[in-house]
Amino acid sequence: MARRRKGEAVSGWICLDKPLDLGSTQAVGRVRRAFNAQKAGHAGTLDPLATGILPIALGEATKTVAFLMDSDKAYRFTVQWGEETASFDREGAVTAVSDVRPSLEATAEALKAFVGEIDQIPPDYSAIKVDGARAYNLAREGVAMELKSRRVVIHNARVAGSDGPDSVDIEIECGKGTYVRAIVRDLAAALGAKAHVSALRRTRVGPFTEARAVGLEVLEALCHKADALEVLLPVETALDDIPELAVTTEDAFRLTQGRPIVLLPRQVETLKPKLSASRVVSARHGDRIVALCEMRAGRLNPTRVFHLS
Repeated sequence: MARRRKGEAVSGWICLDKPLDLGSTQAVGRVRRAFNAQKAGHAGTLDPLATGILPIALGEATKTVAFLMDSDKAYRFTVQWGEETASFDREGAVTAVSDVRPSLEATAEALKAFVGEIDQIPPDYSAIKVDGARAYNLAREGVAMELKSRRVVIHNARVAGSDGPDSVDIEIECGKGTYVRAIVRDLAAALGAKAHVSALRRTRVGPFTEARAVGLEVLEALCHKADALEVLLPVETALDDIPELAVTTEDAFRLTQGRPIVLLPRQVETLKPKLSASRVVSARHGDRIVALCEMRAGRLNPTRVFHLS
């Protein structure tokens, strides 16, 4: 007999505004405990020294996490001129200093070279694996390494302000795998300066924005008063780019049993222009998502089935 999972069958997304000095895993744990949820996970790690948007999936929403991992993200960060650190953030030891303080105009001009598809070498203090070990662990042990460059996409980057000559605030929108600390490292090098990231905030992950965000303490208070469902977003929130198809009661039943359904020619023609290379379709019955399916040869084959009450 299958063992019953502890906790409540809560399903949906929380757009968490992660506080400073809290790891992503710790944040997930606190949200799961607040809801007494059976299962929880997050879409995209946010360092303890960063704040902002951390989408957390509960219950059946964990089946959609993979669709959010490739989403575009937006950040606002502060570049602190004058000191370079080992980790290129304020946690690392100072490794170099400089009196160079680039102007806002020079910084804005240099930023133009970082927009578009660029090759970026991740920082040594990163989660990249080197021979099975995390790069940040090797860096802390003083192991010399040479990380390979990766192609990333930065959609736009702009100077957003400054509190004085020693720092500048920058905003970017970028694709997956982009390291803000690497941008600051390379920007400083282009300007003949030394710098590190002194503050970092993620302002968007795909459809999860600051307008939808809720603070951790506020969320825990709502859970204590049994009012937290008002900030619980639907399971399909992470699937905003996936085409939808309404299915009949009979077809919904077949899909939940893991069996494919045959589409009408008009349904195929409607879906074709909306499909991505993955050919994923979201099947819905009424106001609920039933399954994620792959469309092939006029059929929908379920790949992820949702059990929502």
